[in-house]
Amino acid sequence: MPLQPQLERIVGELADAGRRAHEVAEPLAADAWGARPTAGEWSVAECLIHLTLTSRAFLPLIRETIRSGRDRGLVSGGPYRRDIVGRLLHWLTNPPVRLRIKTTAPFVPAAVEPKGRVLAELDSLQEQRTSCVRDADGLDLGRLRIVSPFSRRVRYNLYSCLTIIAAHQRQHLAQAGAVIRGLRAADASRPGSASRPSSPPSS
Repeated sequence: MPLQPQLERIVGELADAGRRAHEVAEPLAADAWGARPTAGEWSVAECLIHLTLTSRAFLPLIRETIRSGRDRGLVSGGPYRRDIVGRLLHWLTNPPVRLRIKTTAPFVPAAVEPKGRVLAELDSLQEQRTSCVRDADGLDLGRLRIVSPFSRRVRYNLYSCLTIIAAHQRQHLAQAGAVIRGLRAADASRPGSASRPSSPPSS
């Protein structure tokens, strides 16, 4: 059976994000991987580590919500719709960023980890998230609700959750692309300095 079209779109967005992460990170030398354009900005490494931290927090919640939906017999083939909170968060999260919200402590990278390790974990987590999207097919994603790991006061339906996660990845991959452009601009302003490896323009 083919995947429900809205879920197929999310699977495609997750695949695009995984490819984009490699395109951004792989050309970078070790110093550029962990470099911050300014003291108040994240490095490319921190942007991608933040995505792994977010995935680790969301995956158990999504799996439990899917299991609950199966147990309760909440089935539907769609179409799916975001609820009010989901629409707002998707709009705020999808680039270009319209409002900067401070990241809570559990999702702030504690240290710069090796690039290969981060990309390998990101790939594994993307596969697990894609599997969850496929497992959610056939459930009533509008009636299944999830509590955000960022704040227990924030709740939205499972379809909102899946689309917000994809938008959140696009946001931080665009941020990583902007970091690279900032580093290259800073290098170009230093006489005699070599330019850092580039990456494709952020989408």
